[in-house]
Amino acid sequence: MESQRLDKIIASTGRFSRREVKLLARQGRILLDGRAVRDTAEKADPESAEILVDGEPLCYRRCTWVMLHKPAGYLSATEDGRGPTVLDLLPAELRRQGLFPVGRLDKDTEGLLLLTNDGQLAHDLLSPRHHVDKVYYVRTAGRLTEADCAAFEAGMTLADGLRCLPAGLEILTAGEESEALVTLREGKFHQIKRMLGQLGKPVLYLKRLRMGNLTLDPALEKGKYRFLTDKEQDQLKNF
Repeated sequence: MESQRLDKIIASTGRFSRREVKLLARQGRILLDGRAVRDTAEKADPESAEILVDGEPLCYRRCTWVMLHKPAGYLSATEDGRGPTVLDLLPAELRRQGLFPVGRLDKDTEGLLLLTNDGQLAHDLLSPRHHVDKVYYVRTAGRLTEADCAAFEAGMTLADGLRCLPAGLEILTAGEESEALVTLREGKFHQIKRMLGQLGKPVLYLKRLRMGNLTLDPALEKGKYRFLTDKEQDQLKNF
């Protein structure tokens, strides 16, 4: 990888500002390949150099990818005056890395949400030409039927004229309240709620379980996050 200024490398982790990095260097608290560095303009390869700050190895990521188990009540935005956003669930060092949500989940929808600062790959994942499948668990008021499944499979036209691509509706339980899995290949505004509402089965609860071949980690509690593994990041490129 091309060499970069040391202050840029360290600041990119979000743990320190560039001004703080310069202070750390003057105090002899930064080691580059075993030697103290006083001039943060010095360059290094961030992927091969050993950089220690206060004796701790620097964790450098060219791009950061985070899996968040989004709880209800948070907006899928970087900032919004109407209420807390998903970034409020992250520590300050991650918020300083310029992360943003890949797509959106409604405020009251839970489940898998990816956050990143990799603009190009995020754009590719959201591009309509890729048709990345997204799977949701849904609970509705009213009994879901095979006719509802057929309506989803055929592709619905909503009351306002919006044409929805064919989608999957797999009934898990049917009764006064029903449970199902919904598979979408697009993500229009309130799409699942609007489709089921038009069928007379309003949504009571909605949770995204999967995006492409990436599944919500069952060990991840609501409101918690973890970094994607290298394998998972590679999977994103094959959506």
